[in-house]
Amino acid sequence: MTIRLKIYPKSISDALVTTFMFGIIPVIYYFELWIVLPRFHQPWTWTYLFHFCMGNFILFNLCSNLLAVILTDTSINGKILSAEKNWRFCSICETLAPPRSWHCATCNTCILKRDHHCMFTSCCIGHLNHRYFLVFVFYIFIATLYSSIFNIQYLYRYVPFGSWLSVLKIVFPLATLFLDWTETQLYVAFMIIVFIGCLFTGALLYYHLNLILKGMVTHERNEVMSVYDHGRLGNLKVALGERWFWVWVSPFLISKLPGDGIKWVTKVSEKGK
Repeated sequence: MTIRLKIYPKSISDALVTTFMFGIIPVIYYFELWIVLPRFHQPWTWTYLFHFCMGNFILFNLCSNLLAVILTDTSINGKILSAEKNWRFCSICETLAPPRSWHCATCNTCILKRDHHCMFTSCCIGHLNHRYFLVFVFYIFIATLYSSIFNIQYLYRYVPFGSWLSVLKIVFPLATLFLDWTETQLYVAFMIIVFIGCLFTGALLYYHLNLILKGMVTHERNEVMSVYDHGRLGNLKVALGERWFWVWVSPFLISKLPGDGIKWVTKVSEKGK
């Protein structure tokens, strides 16, 4: 794996979103495991330790896959390319780019099997870090869903709903936080952020997993049928590697990709064999 050295954000929007991502993760982690969890389970009991260990396992996979996405260089830089007839010329990079590779204006380079540019990581998602991105989104969804189950119970037990003001504090948590700067309102704001994150990442996970199962990337989403579709299992292996069933355990487990991101096997080429 080639390490991407220039990992700093290339745009203001990237810088803002990435800073928010790296800032909110430790805050929510502390809030859920050290404030919310002890309200339901006595510290260091078996049930407490179970949820505490699950929370740390999720955090480990979330953060390690996030770093893997950022550090993995999936561009054409440094690659030895042997051009073929179906390659395209990139006038910006001044080189021929292989199929499924597109130029990113933000990263200022062509990306192998480019899916999209992710503002949360300030880099492009492509052939070599697609696996880490999908697992990262999966664990954010699991983390926010897991937390929301506890948070809903917390709201029901500890936050009063006796007036319209209390309802508005939940519907507009950040706005009312400036009017009612209390510990309880701050907790409510965190819980609403987590719940919104659950909805957003759930939709994001469905969208990208659906594309992967169809053998497509975002740039190809309008195609009726992908010429790179090798069946659901085959498509999973293209994105996640031969050991796709283990990638959910740790990003450190090796799962070799069947292709190099440069030469692609299509349905037409398969029939010709």
